[in-house]
Amino acid sequence: MGIRGFLGDKRKLLRISGLVVLVLAVVGVYVNFGPPGLYAKSSSPEFCAQCHVMEAEYENWFHSGGHSRLKCVDCHLPNDNMARHVTWKGYEGMWDAFVFYSGRVPERIEVSPSGAVILQENCRRCHAETVARINEDRNCWQCHRRLSHRNSGAM
Repeated sequence: MGIRGFLGDKRKLLRISGLVVLVLAVVGVYVNFGPPGLYAKSSSPEFCAQCHVMEAEYENWFHSGGHSRLKCVDCHLPNDNMARHVTWKGYEGMWDAFVFYSGRVPERIEVSPSGAVILQENCRRCHAETVARINEDRNCWQCHRRLSHRNSGAM
């Protein structure tokens, strides 16, 4: 195979890859915004609590006081811009579905390292005035232990 054949195969592969990415993007946009109310429904705490593995977290959030008026996505997804929010919502939703349906749900649910970064960003965003006055070398929930779903609410 000459250089011309190799370049032709490479271009064909790039076109096919581009088409696959485009189709996946269109399907993703449709799933998020197409069916009436799906985006809003999937942002509700009741939607998150549909998985039986999240029942305790939901109950603790429901009885948690100050943060009980927030939705799961207010803390657990980026809220600095819509594109990042929707991207992470899709990624996290697909990952959660994979973990659940593959039977890989851990006995004790822990926030992932990337999830911890997002949580910390959201704490700092909502409580910026207070955070500006304190030492920021720890995650907020290390001091505010009752914010953890495991330690709050109905215990």
